[in-house]
Amino acid sequence: MNERQQKILKQLDERGQVSITELSKEFGCSSVTVRNDIRELDKQDQLVRVHGGAVKKKIAEALPGMSAANSLNQHVEEKKQIVARAYEYIKDRDTLILDDSSTCYFLALHIKNHPQKRLAVLTNSLLSAIVLADCPHVELSMIGGNVGGHLAATMGDQASKSLKDVFVDKAFIGVHSVNFNVGITSVNSPQMQMKQAILRTTSQVYVLADSFKFGAGYLEVICPLTEVYKIITDDKISAGDVAKARQDNVPLEIAPAL
Repeated sequence: MNERQQKILKQLDERGQVSITELSKEFGCSSVTVRNDIRELDKQDQLVRVHGGAVKKKIAEALPGMSAANSLNQHVEEKKQIVARAYEYIKDRDTLILDDSSTCYFLALHIKNHPQKRLAVLTNSLLSAIVLADCPHVELSMIGGNVGGHLAATMGDQASKSLKDVFVDKAFIGVHSVNFNVGITSVNSPQMQMKQAILRTTSQVYVLADSFKFGAGYLEVICPLTEVYKIITDDKISAGDVAKARQDNVPLEIAPAL
């Protein structure tokens, strides 16, 4: 194993996932070189190769399929911007809920890599739980229920009912889209049910939505925009969406580039 491959594994251990584009920039080498390194490490069973990068082996094992693994490599830079800004709103000793979205998975990674804040975290995401399970600065609890979804998570009646008597300082959720006409939306009823249950646990719900989520189609409406405390997005959001948010007094915040 060469030095570059060792660095890839080190970064994978810290981040949970890596992208070929990022690694080629950091190492000052071609994407072909990094891709070959990842292919070799995959053969050695050190990681799981996905489109555009790689995922930590134990993370991939918790995923229901490779399409889910690939989804963790979509809009990575934008998600990192968003969670870095979201983390600034978290205080030492806060109690939090993280839902099963890929952006909250990145928030879990950010929490893991910033041990200066001691936190109590409740989640229905198996992936976020794997990330936070060995963090001494995090008191982790899992929401019970049936496991399902694109990214493995607990959901259903049991999961939503278990939140009935829960109150936390802050909740962070991902969404299928932010639609200025109807609110924040989801793609299926089990996920919508879970997100609505999370909404009832706190007065501070932070929606983490990358700029590609604005104006997308929807199947299920989670809640109107007036019911969320803040929507955090990245700096690629269109000027039109920013203007519309201001016009409608939507609590939108744009995370700065890292």
